[in-house]
Amino acid sequence: MTVGAVVYTEAGVDTYDGADLERARDADGTTWVRAWDATPGELDRVASVFGIHHLSVEDIQRDIRPKTEEFSSHTFVLVKTASLRTGETTFREELRTQQIGLFIGRDWLVTMSTVGTDAVESVWRSIQRGDVRTLRLGPDFAAYRVIDRIVDEYFVVLDETEDLIEEIEDGVLAGPSEEVLVALNDVRRDLLSVRKVLWPTREAAAILARGDPDYVQPSTEKYYRDVYDHLVQLVDLTETYRDLARGARDIYLNSLSQSTNEVMKTLTVVATILLPLTFIVGIYGMNFSGGPYNMPELGWRFGYPAVMFGMASVTAILVAYFRQQRWL
Repeated sequence: MTVGAVVYTEAGVDTYDGADLERARDADGTTWVRAWDATPGELDRVASVFGIHHLSVEDIQRDIRPKTEEFSSHTFVLVKTASLRTGETTFREELRTQQIGLFIGRDWLVTMSTVGTDAVESVWRSIQRGDVRTLRLGPDFAAYRVIDRIVDEYFVVLDETEDLIEEIEDGVLAGPSEEVLVALNDVRRDLLSVRKVLWPTREAAAILARGDPDYVQPSTEKYYRDVYDHLVQLVDLTETYRDLARGARDIYLNSLSQSTNEVMKTLTVVATILLPLTFIVGIYGMNFSGGPYNMPELGWRFGYPAVMFGMASVTAILVAYFRQQRWL
């Protein structure tokens, strides 16, 4: 079943299937119609029964920003779920989002999504179990509970991201590696995706918290203000984690630069030691002899040992000097 309905009052809950939407709409009490993984024809029928504009239905099927819009017969709220899941083409965890549309009428609520979601499912089951407070209050309160569950999922995502950042920081301190760099870039990309979800969601919740829509009761505004406060906190946490990720990247780059500098220093010391030795070898490699102005030591009995001893002495002096300067 991809389209279902419940009509609830304080006295109880009645369940309807997708073929009885008109009866559910006209029944006494609060009507909630839930459509998920529905065909275009089923979505069009739900929209026709409750006077929902077809562009709003299209918004749910496209990847657009969360928002709140006011219509003459209802308030349209578009939000996104978020979770870290293993990617379809990669083995790493990446942020996955899912659109949910909530249409809040005077005595009815319609939720639409392309797949089933835990946030909607949990509130739906609580109504079927007879949750007293939800049964007593109107459709705007049921919509609040769905949005509140979605916001709670954002906290879970950021908690998991915080753990990843801590692991990355430990890896950066252990030494730069390609795996650490890949993980760092992945976290920064996920945080950017979270930020793109949170900012417009906060704006959408602010409209509901101010009580601007006609279909949000004054008694429910305080609940939406609580959601707005949570979203403000989430935005602050996201910015904090982005700063931590930038800090970890800077530490990584500094470690990489320091490692490169150590290599260059070692190579420079080796080249400096070899330079005078190369000079000595170059001179005696000319092999000029047989004249008064040439190299008489070429015929000296101890010429070769003397040159080798001189080269060893130069090497020892340079190594001692470099150690004194703490370059080695």
